[in-house]
Amino acid sequence: MWTEKYRPKRFADVRGQQDIVQRVKAFVEKKNMPHLMFAGPAGVGKTSLALVVARELFGDSWRENFLELNASDERGIDVIRNKVKDFARTRALGDVPFKIIYLDECDALTKEAQQALRRTMENYTQNCRFILGCNYSSKIIDPIQSRCAVFRFKPLEKEDLHKILDAIAKEEGLKIDPAAKEALIKVSEGDVRKLENLLQASATTDNHIKEETIYAMASAARPVDIQRILKLAYEVKFIDARNALLDTMLKDGLSGLDVIKQLQQELWHLDIPGRKKLELVTLCGEAEFRMTEGSDEFLQLEAFLAQVALAGSQ
Repeated sequence: MWTEKYRPKRFADVRGQQDIVQRVKAFVEKKNMPHLMFAGPAGVGKTSLALVVARELFGDSWRENFLELNASDERGIDVIRNKVKDFARTRALGDVPFKIIYLDECDALTKEAQQALRRTMENYTQNCRFILGCNYSSKIIDPIQSRCAVFRFKPLEKEDLHKILDAIAKEEGLKIDPAAKEALIKVSEGDVRKLENLLQASATTDNHIKEETIYAMASAARPVDIQRILKLAYEVKFIDARNALLDTMLKDGLSGLDVIKQLQQELWHLDIPGRKKLELVTLCGEAEFRMTEGSDEFLQLEAFLAQVALAGSQ
């Protein structure tokens, strides 16, 4: 997979998190660091940076001194009592005085497991350092947070994503249209893992990557199609808007939740008064809530288009 092939191997390879990289690099250079917590959205480099830390600290023997667990799979107290403790109680190989345990998605750990983890972090601090990766640091109990230096990752900027795309295109011999690059960045929403997977899936069909291919692989409608639906509804051409919506959903194989999220994004580009935009965004939220609660998706979308048409008729 390209996500593994292009994973950063050195600090210089990590994109978009320069401030965090500099501070973590300072710990590594001194071969002494506290427990770390990497918090932030998916696909922004948390696991990559943890692996880079292990490589830089331990060199070729990093695999023997580094344990990676995904807490969303192994989230019970037994994992902390057995796997983590067994690894933590043995000394590190080499001249670094500690091993590293990386717990990914540790916000999925149960409260009991987090309490056990807190005690393990206390008891084995001489032999082991923990790096905790999570999407939401608020789900981690305070005693663990207070034992860690917390680093908050952010979604990558457009310039960083463009550099990543250009590097992959050069390495893989791809030609990516400018519109396709923008589509990749828009659909991935700063998630580099999603961006690379989409690009790899698109490259299986043709080395010339086009915008239509990206939206087809992402199971997303083109923004122009969503804008057309909204414009038809706002111009009180409700039947045309309804038919266009049905055609788009069937053609692109979209779920109602996919569509309502795209409708919300494209609402801001409509040439309508700001107050009406705010009202329609509120209605988007209500429709999305009803869908997640089990309501009929097309019925909710149809009701939302009716509200857009009513807003346009006033």
